[in-house]
Amino acid sequence: MSNNDNKPGMVYRFFKTYLRFLHDKVYYKKTYTINNEIIPADGNPLLIVSNHQNCLNDPLGILFSFRDRKANFITRADVFAMSPLANKFLRAIGLLPAFRLDYEGEKALQQNEGTFKASEEALINGKTVIMFPEAGHQDKRWLGNFSFGYTKLAFEAAEIGGFEKDVQILPSCNHYSDYFGMQRQFLVKFGQPISLMPYYELYKTKPRTAQRTVNALVRKQIEELMLNITDLDNYEVIDYIRLTYGKKFAKENNCNPSHLPSRLLSDKNLVARLDEAKAGNAEEVEQIYKRMLTVKSGCKRMGITHRQLGEKPSVASLILRILMLVVLLPLWITSLWPSLLCYLVPMGIFWKKVKDPMFEGTFLYALNALFLIPLMSIITIICYLGTCWWLGLIHVALFPALMLFAWYYKEWSMETLRDVISLNKKKEVALLRKMKDAAYEKLDKILTRKQ
Repeated sequence: MSNNDNKPGMVYRFFKTYLRFLHDKVYYKKTYTINNEIIPADGNPLLIVSNHQNCLNDPLGILFSFRDRKANFITRADVFAMSPLANKFLRAIGLLPAFRLDYEGEKALQQNEGTFKASEEALINGKTVIMFPEAGHQDKRWLGNFSFGYTKLAFEAAEIGGFEKDVQILPSCNHYSDYFGMQRQFLVKFGQPISLMPYYELYKTKPRTAQRTVNALVRKQIEELMLNITDLDNYEVIDYIRLTYGKKFAKENNCNPSHLPSRLLSDKNLVARLDEAKAGNAEEVEQIYKRMLTVKSGCKRMGITHRQLGEKPSVASLILRILMLVVLLPLWITSLWPSLLCYLVPMGIFWKKVKDPMFEGTFLYALNALFLIPLMSIITIICYLGTCWWLGLIHVALFPALMLFAWYYKEWSMETLRDVISLNKKKEVALLRKMKDAAYEKLDKILTRKQ
């Protein structure tokens, strides 16, 4: 099969460009693709295997890291069952359902045969297939257990081709500055491709051993690529330290805390040092953890964030910010079309019906991209037909800018409110600040101490 057979058509490319624009420029503040230069050329059998932490956002992030490559995804089947619209959308962008024993039941597993057979045929014919071996997304920055389904698919694809083609597995990781809300940062980082050809002979006689061997290589790379917090008993406080003290730690280790790829490296170093410190003196580290959890709960109780424990806002700067918010209020009201519906419909109607918070991004991005923005664009143009239709086109063209302004206006307003609260509760904030500073001093000592 020629490489051209794997190239996406014009309709697919146009649709993907529209989705990528909303993904890279509106939903996220900044996206990064790291090591994409080592991806095998399109037309070679390639199975991309990634960690899974954020529902639909993970496969979409990988999808948009390619320009001309069309990929097939195998992901959890319950996502397809959310609605007929979701089912059509997911299949249109190349996703296929994988049914799981613990979720869809034993009978549903029979439906996997068609999904895996189609994926094996696509793979050996030089297409790209993407799988998430954890079989479901996590709600924490850690790597769960791997199912061997992906190694079985890869070797069976090679067998279909008579073991003549080199099927390769490419480890990958997704990483987010924050799982929730808009205008965060996101990255996809690829590892080194693993050729299955050296394991073909082993697979012919001992298939399970070959799968275990390859799985160990893949998993090791993904663990090294991602932020993997293995101390799950202390996950909450470790993640809080990473988000707060981690900024200071990054700067002191010559990393830019605002640049997600640099921050990932710094956070991995920080978590490893915390684990080493705990192994050396568990009691001392536990005391620091307790103090940081007290700081976190205190901030939550007062309705502030860790930022208010840093620089104290002046009354003059607060007054100026409030005046700016008042001046910009008419523009914010204008931005509510389309912003209000774009936020309330996904979050107020759909997301609240789902118990898993990791679906937030799925609803917020997918419903807007597929349904709400196109619908409101049509309505807007129709409303302008009686006056100036071209003003309607301008209004629609400004939708992304209006949505971003509405989001930042809300963020500025909430941050201003939190600063006002911190000024009104000076004594309580001062006590928390003192406790935070003491915890930081302890962290400085244990993280620089040789274990």
